[in-house]
Amino acid sequence: MKKYMIGSRVVKTGVAVFLTAFICEWIGWPPVFAVITAIVTVEPTVSASIQKGIVRFPASAIGSAFAVLFISLFGNSPLTYALATVFTIAVCFRLKLRDGLLVATLTAVAMIDVTHSNLLIAFFTRLGTTTIGLCVSTIVNMFILPPDYRNHISKNVKDIKHQTGLQIEKLFEVILKDKHESTSSMLNELKRLDQNIIQTEMLIRFQKDEVKYHPLLETEKEEFEQLQSQLNNLRLIHYHLSNLIHNPIINLSWTDSERNIILTAVRALVQSLQDETSYNFEVHANRLKEITAIFWEDNEEITKNNEIHPTNFPPELIILYELVSIYDLVDHFYTN
Repeated sequence: MKKYMIGSRVVKTGVAVFLTAFICEWIGWPPVFAVITAIVTVEPTVSASIQKGIVRFPASAIGSAFAVLFISLFGNSPLTYALATVFTIAVCFRLKLRDGLLVATLTAVAMIDVTHSNLLIAFFTRLGTTTIGLCVSTIVNMFILPPDYRNHISKNVKDIKHQTGLQIEKLFEVILKDKHESTSSMLNELKRLDQNIIQTEMLIRFQKDEVKYHPLLETEKEEFEQLQSQLNNLRLIHYHLSNLIHNPIINLSWTDSERNIILTAVRALVQSLQDETSYNFEVHANRLKEITAIFWEDNEEITKNNEIHPTNFPPELIILYELVSIYDLVDHFYTN
């Protein structure tokens, strides 16, 4: 994700700066203010460039206006720099133009050093150069290497799926074989995967914004919707894994035969996550029936001996509930 965002934005920023500077020099305007605007306006999506451009134009006008005002009052002095900066920041915050704050402040302080006469002309020139920077960077963002995050979303989903399978196997190995292992490492790995999910959700939001300007074909739209559904299923799987890690799992009453049935089902589940070609609906359904049968057997034991666990579910039932839920989510991952 970072490689794509950095690489494409560097290229687009370079092109936008070149075109902006070229146009300004052709017109006869100083390019520095337009270039500053162009640099900060190349956003991850075209939609973001347009939305923030709408904010940055009036913010730049405010910065230019204060620069001109304080130059006329105090000339090119330290006080002018300070007042232009403070008033620009205060007004932009007051008008909720936070996305344009950086451009406005840079414009204000940069104008002070180069503006000594014809203040009104300088003010409108700055507005003109800002407009050029905004327009050029938005057009470049739209037509040169237009943002498309679908391949990166797909790759992230596959990586998260694979790593999730590894965590499921590791966790159930600890649970079913009564290994005394700290859960801190598993929690850290789960947090890392959750962070990957959050980053991928951000890419999905970027892609949704981009669809407004670069619509997807019907087949592409279906694939994109499937990726969103798969990522949501992975997030829910992580929720169930987190429940297992945080619940104390001790003194399991299962026989060796029951443990082997569950462990076999877990390994089949992990295999289907790590290699989608190994997923088979009928086999998956049969494994689910086996662990569901154990689930109901344990449930009946609870109703017969509810004095054993008067307030809490026994660990066996917790494990089976979470495992059945994960099985169901894997099924949705491949069939929805």
